[in-house]
Amino acid sequence: MHVRKAVVLAAGYGTRMLPATKAQPKESLPLVDKPIIQYTVEEAAAAGMTQVIIVTAASKRAVEDHFDRSLELELTLTEKGDVARLAEIQRISDLADIVYVRQKEQRGIGHAVLQARNVVGNEPFLLMFPDDVLVADVPVSRQMVDVFEERGGSVIAVQRVPDSEVESYGIVGGEDVGGHVVRVTSLVEKPRLKDAPSRLGIVGRYVLTPEIFDALENTAPGKNREIQITDALAALMESQPVFAYEFEGQRYDTGRPLGLLTAAIEIALRRADIGPELREYLRTLPLED
Repeated sequence: MHVRKAVVLAAGYGTRMLPATKAQPKESLPLVDKPIIQYTVEEAAAAGMTQVIIVTAASKRAVEDHFDRSLELELTLTEKGDVARLAEIQRISDLADIVYVRQKEQRGIGHAVLQARNVVGNEPFLLMFPDDVLVADVPVSRQMVDVFEERGGSVIAVQRVPDSEVESYGIVGGEDVGGHVVRVTSLVEKPRLKDAPSRLGIVGRYVLTPEIFDALENTAPGKNREIQITDALAALMESQPVFAYEFEGQRYDTGRPLGLLTAAIEIALRRADIGPELREYLRTLPLED
C-alpha cells in the first residue's frame, strides 16, 4: 500500500524551552518567520502526503488556528493590496487535509501515536516529530517512503551521533544491506556508550506499518507510565522486518534553545531575501578570545 498519511506529534509540554512554552505551544515558536510545525507539515506535503493527522493536547489551540483560514486577516491583506502575504497565508491552509486528535493525558510517545489509530486505519503511515526540522534537496520523508516501498518494512530515520551524545538517543544495531539502509536487529533506548550497538541514533521520522498499533497496545508502560515507541518496534521486529535509514540532509533539533538558534541562523542564511544582510551583520560581530 502507498503511504499517504502523516501523523505529527504536537502534544508535548516543551519543558526544554521554558519559560517560552509556558503559555504557547513549542511547535508554534518561530523559526525565522514560520512556526516550527509548519516546516514539518510542508515536508509531509512535499513528500506526497495528502492527509496530516496532528496529535495535540490541551493549550495547543494555536497549532490548530495556524492551519485554519483567517478570513479577517485575508480581507485586511486584500484591502492593503499585499498580494504576496495573502497568497502565503492561503497556501498554509491548503497544504493538506489536516485532522486533529487529542492526547488527553501525557503517557509517552507510543500513547500519543495510538490516539491516531482510528484516523490512520489499516495502512502504513509517516510519523513525524516537529522538533526535528530536516532540510534536504529531496524531502527526508520522501526518501524514507522510497525505502519503505523498496524494502517492504517499517523504516526509522537515523544519523551518526558522536560518542558524547549516544546516551541521549535511541540507538539501533543491525546488518548493513546497502543504500544507507540497515536491517535492524536491536534497539536500545539511551544506552551507556559501552552498551551501544552502533553510533546510529534515531531521529524523529518513521514510516510504520499498521501493525505497530497492535504492538503499542500490547506494550507495557515503563517509567512514568509512558508507552515507548522503541519498545513497540522491538516487538514488531519479531514478526516483520524493520529498517534504519541514514538519510541525506541536515537535521536541526529545535526543541532546545541552541538548536533553535542554530536552525534560525542557518536557514535564514540560505534565503535570498534575508541571507545577504544577515551574513553582513554576522561579520560585524566581535570575535571572543
